[in-house]
Amino acid sequence: MVGGAQLIGRGHGDSPAPTADSLGRVSNSALTTAPPAIDPTFENVWDELLWRGLVHVSTDQEALRALLAGDPITYYCGFDPTAPSLHLGNLVQLLTLRRIQLAGHKPLGLVGGSTGLIGDPRPTAERTLNTRETVEEWVGRLRTQVERYLSFEGENAARIVNNLDWTAPLSAIDFLREIGKYYRVGTMLKKDAVAARLNSDEGISYTEFSYQILQGMDFLELYRQYDCVLQTGGSDQWGNLTSGTDLIRRAEGASAHAIGTPLITNSDGTKFGKSEGNAIWLDAEMCSPYRMYQFWLSTADADVIERLKVFTFLTRAEIEEYEALVESEPFRRAAQKRLALEVVATVHGIDATAAVIAASEALFGQGDLTALDASTLRTALEELPHATVDAGSPVVDALVATGLVSSLSEARRAISQGGVSLDGARVEDDSATVQGTLPGGVSVLRRGKKTLAGVFLG
Repeated sequence: MVGGAQLIGRGHGDSPAPTADSLGRVSNSALTTAPPAIDPTFENVWDELLWRGLVHVSTDQEALRALLAGDPITYYCGFDPTAPSLHLGNLVQLLTLRRIQLAGHKPLGLVGGSTGLIGDPRPTAERTLNTRETVEEWVGRLRTQVERYLSFEGENAARIVNNLDWTAPLSAIDFLREIGKYYRVGTMLKKDAVAARLNSDEGISYTEFSYQILQGMDFLELYRQYDCVLQTGGSDQWGNLTSGTDLIRRAEGASAHAIGTPLITNSDGTKFGKSEGNAIWLDAEMCSPYRMYQFWLSTADADVIERLKVFTFLTRAEIEEYEALVESEPFRRAAQKRLALEVVATVHGIDATAAVIAASEALFGQGDLTALDASTLRTALEELPHATVDAGSPVVDALVATGLVSSLSEARRAISQGGVSLDGARVEDDSATVQGTLPGGVSVLRRGKKTLAGVFLG
């Protein structure tokens, strides 16, 4: 069990997870209640991490392979509250934590109550420092999100920790005497994030320069408290990850390890998870399950197999089947449908996933619009071009208001040609009005086969 719910990747509650057949059609046939601890084709979770492309950089690979094949170890990943929600980049780390836990190891999820007050250096400019009250609120929100992806039962039960617990009591003098003495400024200046800022017009403040020391201190503290010997994180954090391994070596004379996962980019080189400047957040209020589902459905053929490896718990054999389908029947987009299904079920649960799939199918003519959940339908329409009109407004006015046509004359012409439908029924004449007959008092306008808009009643 994970946080009182079924294991991730298989949704919440007792309902069976929806699954997709080779054509991407969804059914409610039951899957196992949990993904396998290790894909049976791999001898070691390390080998699985390599196959899934999750190791961009690391400390000694042979040592790591032996470490992960041996007795249970304690490992951690940190998440700073620099926003009120985690996003898809963080999901890579959450799922990596879970994969290693499924292999029998003990995860620590660290939420940075102290480092969140500073923020790690960005490439170009200083971060805006948030208030303590804001950071404290975001710590609580992120903690709840992290908890959803880990199991808190059994011999390798997870723990959630907050670095403010050991940072706040430490005086500046004690910090310099006990931690600062192990750091060499020359080495710190060579870290990529620091070097980039030193060469920029903005420079770098001592506040952000000191971030790597704080993260290194976290690893040392977790080593001392829990015998934690491995940290995972994004490869762009490599300087901060090795800050901890170096500190443990200097302060304790012990070895510790780090794994840097790759930064996920699209095959065309564009940044993954960004759409017109908006991140794909894990919080449903900041990014609706419908929007997230559509995001994954739009994955390019060139990217979808790598996304299945990173973001799902499908086995190697299953993913290879989808790889063959991408080659032989790309028009069915079976891999994209399975990817969207698995990730949204992981993040938002089974019920929300079933609702957005139903909404997606109904909006594009493959289901009953009147049977949809009102809340899901509204959030789906908010992702489309939409407008608010008065009840009883002419359809021609709504067509113009939503941008489906540019003028009333074009609206009348589209209707006369039989190319407009309202709430799933063809509009026969231009005197038709909008009544908001769908659940939640909304309407759906369609022009042609694929051009949709939402209509809300004011």
